[in-house]
Amino acid sequence: MIQTLNPATGEALSTYPCLDAAALDAALTQATRAQAGWARQSFADRAAAVNRLAELLEAEAPALARQMALEMGKPLAQGEAEARKSALVCRFYAERAEAWLADEAVTVDSGSATVAHAPLGVILGIMPWNYPLWQVLRFAAPTLMAGNTVVLKHAPNVTGTALALAALFDRAGLGEGRYTPLVIDLDATARVIADPRVQAVSLTGSVRAGRAVAAAAGQALKKCVLELGGSDAYVVLDDADIERAAAACVSARFVNGGQSCIAAKRWIVTAAARPAFEAAVVARLAAETVGDPLNPATTIGPMARHDLRDELHRQVEASRAAGARVVMGGVCPDGPGSFYPVTLLTDVGPGAPAWDDELFGPVASLIEVADADAALKVANGTPYGLGGAVFSADALLAERFARQLRSGAVGINRGVVSDPRLPFGGIGHSGYGRELSRHGLLEFVNVRALMRA
Repeated sequence: MIQTLNPATGEALSTYPCLDAAALDAALTQATRAQAGWARQSFADRAAAVNRLAELLEAEAPALARQMALEMGKPLAQGEAEARKSALVCRFYAERAEAWLADEAVTVDSGSATVAHAPLGVILGIMPWNYPLWQVLRFAAPTLMAGNTVVLKHAPNVTGTALALAALFDRAGLGEGRYTPLVIDLDATARVIADPRVQAVSLTGSVRAGRAVAAAAGQALKKCVLELGGSDAYVVLDDADIERAAAACVSARFVNGGQSCIAAKRWIVTAAARPAFEAAVVARLAAETVGDPLNPATTIGPMARHDLRDELHRQVEASRAAGARVVMGGVCPDGPGSFYPVTLLTDVGPGAPAWDDELFGPVASLIEVADADAALKVANGTPYGLGGAVFSADALLAERFARQLRSGAVGINRGVVSDPRLPFGGIGHSGYGRELSRHGLLEFVNVRALMRA
């Protein structure tokens, strides 16, 4: 049995029964049978269903936003924006999948050859709570357009959102095994990965979860795509436009209450730029409003779970003990809910969690360095490699610096966002494989060579 809680109040919302073994087996059987028919559907038919889903996501955006606010604390405006962005990725793949998966003629020494793309079958998605619509759709839209069917295990604390989303898939004509939500626990998830009816796995989650899923998929000799944590470095060099850099750093760190894998978790600032930059970000942070996510004035809601709030505070306290200075915030509020204040740590050094680890919440870490060379060393001194950014008025220096950052994406005088037109993913402890763009579409297809005499 799964129980969801309101992170703003701590009150119980709903309970949901987990699928028993027979129901789970039936769901996988239905997804397998549906896949054969779905793969035979034309791209136009698939696109029509995925476009209907986009229309429903837009129409139901207010209701979906409210559900997310209740279950994981996302402010309403951000929830509605997430629903609209999810509709965008549906339309993106509905429009492009046929051309991107078309046969490719290849010149060979004799005869002829073609590269063809065929669906793999049933694909398991294991998705997190922080973007409970977007994370699902950026995986499911291309996977479905490629002719696969999807079974989806969502994070337990957003089960209501998961089922509301599944109802939209049904209304769009993507139910009956094409898209199937699985309300299951971790033990059952391992059995699904091992099940021969499932051909591949996509996970967005923690490094710990990534290791477990990769091990299980490897044991079953199945492909997996992993999008894991990040400790993104946003580097501000001597000649940066301070206001531009401050705006980008604050936005990239505190969006979704700082609960984002690609948040700007480390602000690495040269000594020359630090005074002006610190003043600029403090002024911007003072304008953030932490509160009830159902209040339109709120910019930062509660953290998604109480245990996550407690772990974040432990990291802040450990960073303080290691020499970091708390400029603002850093105190757990009294009262119900999982709220945490907007917090800025400066003078962060090695050995502090704010330097070494991923902080998942509304806490920014400012690290001062001497110059660009020192900044690059610190930026790359992490096992993560998801995103990053560099700010400099020298376009050539910024470009050169960006190309040396160990990450899957880099912003130059801007922050990094996930965009359907660009590949998204990381290296190192941030995972492997790519989502979005044509690269994401090709992750779950059989790229097959056909050779003729």
